[in-house]
Order: sequence, then C-alpha cells, then structure tokens
Amino acid sequence: MKMKKVRIVALREDRKRLLEHLQDSALIQIRKPDKETKGFSRVNVSSQMQVFERNVTLTEQALKILDNYAREKKGLLSSFAGRKEIDPDEIGVIASKAGEIIELSKKIVDRNKTIADNSAEKVRIRTALDQLSLWQNLDIPLNTSDTRSTAVFIGTLPAVYDEKSLSEALAAENPKLEFELEIQHSENNMTCFVLFAPKSQKTAAEDCLRALGFARPMSPTHLIPTEKVKRLNKRLEELDDSTYKAENDIAACAERREEIKFTQDYFRVRADKYNVINELEHTRHVFVITGYIPAEDCDKLTKLCNRVATCYVEYEDAGDDAPVKLKNNRFARPAQGILTMYAAPSHADIDPTPLLAFFFYFFFGMMFSDAGYGLLMVVAIGIVLKVFKPDEKMRNNLKLFQYCGVSTFFWGLIFGSIFGDAPVALYNLFTGSKLTMAQLLPWPTLDPQKDALLLMIISIAFGLVHILVGMGCKFYVCFKEKRYAEAFFDTGLWMLMLIGFGVLAAGMAFGQTLVYIGAGIAIACAVGLVLTQGRGKKGFGKVIGGLASLYDITSYVSDLLSYSRLLALGLTTGVMAQVFNMLATMFGTSVVGIIFLVVIMLVGHAINIGLNALGSYVHTMRLQYVEMFSKFYEGGGKEFEPFSLQSKYIKIQEDK
Repeated sequence: MKMKKVRIVALREDRKRLLEHLQDSALIQIRKPDKETKGFSRVNVSSQMQVFERNVTLTEQALKILDNYAREKKGLLSSFAGRKEIDPDEIGVIASKAGEIIELSKKIVDRNKTIADNSAEKVRIRTALDQLSLWQNLDIPLNTSDTRSTAVFIGTLPAVYDEKSLSEALAAENPKLEFELEIQHSENNMTCFVLFAPKSQKTAAEDCLRALGFARPMSPTHLIPTEKVKRLNKRLEELDDSTYKAENDIAACAERREEIKFTQDYFRVRADKYNVINELEHTRHVFVITGYIPAEDCDKLTKLCNRVATCYVEYEDAGDDAPVKLKNNRFARPAQGILTMYAAPSHADIDPTPLLAFFFYFFFGMMFSDAGYGLLMVVAIGIVLKVFKPDEKMRNNLKLFQYCGVSTFFWGLIFGSIFGDAPVALYNLFTGSKLTMAQLLPWPTLDPQKDALLLMIISIAFGLVHILVGMGCKFYVCFKEKRYAEAFFDTGLWMLMLIGFGVLAAGMAFGQTLVYIGAGIAIACAVGLVLTQGRGKKGFGKVIGGLASLYDITSYVSDLLSYSRLLALGLTTGVMAQVFNMLATMFGTSVVGIIFLVVIMLVGHAINIGLNALGSYVHTMRLQYVEMFSKFYEGGGKEFEPFSLQSKYIKIQEDK
C-alpha cells in the first residue's frame, strides 16, 4: 500500500483532544523528528509517564496476586476470546475510578507483602523452636550470666556425651578444674549442657571447653526455654491469623478484577500518549506531529483533524524509508502473519502474500491430507470464531488454519482418507466384511502407499510450478525496475531451462516428441546461459563464468527434491491414522472392546492431529521461505505501526 509523509501543525490547546482522536483512529504512525527544528523545543513529560507506567506495573502485580489467591474461572477455549468491547463513554467512568482502583491495587500488593513477611517470620520462629526443643528441661534463661562467685557456661559440644564421659573429657584437659554440669540433650553428634565453675577458674574452664569445641546457643534469651516456646507459639498463632485475614482481604478484591484490568489499560493508553508527547516539537502556541499514513487514508485524517482541532495538514511522498502496510483480500489476509514472521517486504519487493496464501493452503492440505481432520478443523474453528469473536490477530491465525482445513478436506478426498480408513475399519469390525476405502468411495482415489511413485512425481511437479512462480516474481521485479538483462538472462533463461526439463520428463511418459522438444529447450537455454552469465567479466572470464553458472542446476535439483516432503508427510498422516484404527478394532465388539475402541480412536487421532498438523505447518513454511522466497524476495521493510490504543483487555466499539 502506498504511503505518504504527513505533517500536522495544531494549536497547543488542542493537543490532548487531537492526540486522543488520532489514537482512537489508528491512522498515522508518528515518528520522532531526526533533529530539532529551530524555534521548536520538546516538552518533558517523563515524570507523568513514570507515574502511568508505575500504575500499569502495580495493577499487573495486583492481578498476578489475585490469580494466586482467587484464580479467575476460565473456559478451556477462553484464550481465543477477544478483548471486551466497551462504549467510549465508559472510558470516562474508568478514569473517574482510576484513583480508587490504584489504592485497591496497593492494598492487594501490601496484603501480599504481609503474607510474605509473615511466612518468612514463621520460618525463623520454627527454626528457633527447633533449637529451643533441645533445652526444654532447662529451668534458667539461655543468656544466664555469671554470679559473683560462679562462672556459668550454657552451650553445645560437637559430640555425644553423658555426664560421666564429659566429666572425664574435661578432667583430661585440666585435672585441677572444679565444676558441676548437667546434660540437657545428647544425640546426633551434639550435646547440650550447663556447666558451673568457680569464678576463679573461669579462664581454665573456657580453655577446656574451647578445646572440646564449645559453642554458645545461636539465639540466647532472657526467658527460660519453656516460657520462650509459649511466646513463640503465641506469635505463630498471631501470624496465622494475620495471614488468614490478608488472604481473605485479597480474595475479597477478586470481584473487582475486571475494574483492575480496565484501569491497567487506561494507564497503558495514557502512557503511550505521553510517550508521543515527549517526542513532539512545541512552541509556545503550537505543536507539530510528523509521521506516515497510507495514501488512501489521507482524506480521513484531514477530516478528523479539521473536526477536532484548529490545524494545518500537509502530505508528501514518503520515499523508500517509509514503513509498509499490507493490504490483501479475505483469502490472503490470514497469511500476512506468515510473511511478516519472515520479513516485511521492502519497497523494492512485491507483496507475495496472495501467492504465499495459495501455496500455503495448498501444500498444508496435501501434507495433512485427511478429509475427517480437515472437516474437524473447519467446523471447530468456525464455532470458535462465532462464539468467542477473537481480536483481529487471533482471528487471522484461526482463519489461516480454517483455510488449511478446507484444503486438507479436499486432499483427503483425493487420497481416500477419512480419519484414515475409519469408515471401513468400523464397518468391517461390525459386519466381518473386507471392504476397502477405494471400494467405499464413489470416485477414483490416490493411495499414498500404493501410488507412492506417482505421488512423488506429482509432488515434484508441484514443486517445479512453485519455484517457477518465485522466479516469475523475480522476472517481474527486474523488468519493472528496467533491469532487462537480469530479467531475461539471469532469470528468464533459467525458467525456460526448468520448463524444458519438465517437458523432457513428461515426454518419457507421453511420447518421444516431447522428449525432443524438452531437450531442445534445455540445451538452447544452457547455451544462452554460457554466453550471458559471464557478461560482467573480461576476456576469458566471460566463458569461465558462463560455464560455471551451469553448476547452479544442482541447486535447483536439490530444491525440487525438497518437495518430496509433500508425499512423506501425507503418507505419515494416513499410515498413523490407519495404525490407530487397527489398534482400536483389535479387541472386538465386546463391551471392553467398544470401550477400547472409543478411547484409542479419540486419543490416537488426537495425537495424530497434533503431531502431523504441526509437521505440516512447519514444513509448509519451510517450502515458502527456502524454496520460493529465496528466488525473489529480499524483505527488510518496516511494518506500519500506527499510533493506536495498545490495550490488553478492552477495545472501543468501532461503530461508536
């Protein structure tokens, strides 16, 4: 679609209203000026942007917390649902409640912090209780200090002792040491004890205990252990009550989840608008907007600007630096996502979406190739589109697979595959017949297992057409840009040579005359390539360059062989389906057999659909990207990204 550069000069007092209408209309991609114009300056609104972005982050955190404590009930297919449509007047209601919702979000975050803090404190308390359990028989505080005449040691040793063995160990260290001790706990290579010694022998006692690995308690307390345990248990109860209340407070906010979502979008949209304001040029009385717009939307933009503001609008040709906006019909539009995943087209490219769409649907159907699976795709996606009304991007993705389902259905009829051979498998199970799909269907079919060679030839023939279409696009681009030599010699001769080989191959089946015609075309083109491909070189290099160019035929042969995957994937889908059907019917028609039949049919075909739909999607993309796009498509363009409402949960009703 042709693009225009646009420049809007408007009164500063109309800035808010004009930007809001531009954001609603999504007509223009606003760009930051390359350099500041003399007499103009930028308005710094970073502080406001930071407030809006903080509010977006805050509401995101609040929603995540709500999901942890009061998970939103969603259906299995709810991910397909689009954003909720709201009346434009409701934006004012959302704005009026924004402050209240932000306070609510802060409350949710604060309550969650309380829960986290309580949890951390409970861990510390339980650790302390575990330590105090070793001292439950002690009747003095753990931090008991020395008296006037007695030194007190309360602590642990890294070994198992009883009173006798510990006394002997201390005596061995210092036979003159006088002491009294009491073992509080002893197990797991640790002994908890209390030792009393004369104050005059405190240093000697410390030396003896240090030699044995003495350590004082980690958290000494002025309370006796039993009293400390009671207080800690009471604190645990208080923390549990606090956590329970905080969780209930959070859960009670779940009924306002939708308001939080809408408020998040409100601040997200405002942040986007202020980000644009940050990049606009201003004077004291006016401001300037520059950007890009599709040429066909210029009249709409002019009318909008004149309606909502006092402004001046001018347009000029965009040039090659402009972004690209794709415009395709309903058939091709779903494939635009496949194209942009590779690269947006540059201004030198043609838009290959219509060709891509046709071949994508065609090849996907040939690989998946089951009428039952195709019909299931078409019907299921149709129901999802009707019920959930997804947004445009999701809708296009679903429509892509729906069109692929149509192709799959027709290829399945050609291959005689309806959930594999499910119709005859079930019929034979209950009647004892030996019916085949070829006998059941009233039209001639191709069996990928029996007609593999024929389907291989057909696949390569389709590949030849696919490659020639890509080369035809290259020929068109070169011809349009008046690169006639490149068009005729570098592309045209190769196209004719491949056509010649195709005619030659057809002659092997249909008559010697076609062999001569094909061989003649191929030889003539080979001579033409030898004479023209070295034209950019001098002297003998012209001949060498021409001869060397013929080596490219190996690349084209390799490309053609890549299309054998059309047969391989189609064969895989059919064979796997038949295997599951065979397994399902192995247990006969008893009650148990019927149960096995239903379970294996459902599970088996679900697995087959998942695996082979994914395989068909990936390999079809590869054929487009590698085999066709490599012949003509350069890409490197930038997608048109209009200034619009980048909301996550709501959208404005279009008819408003």
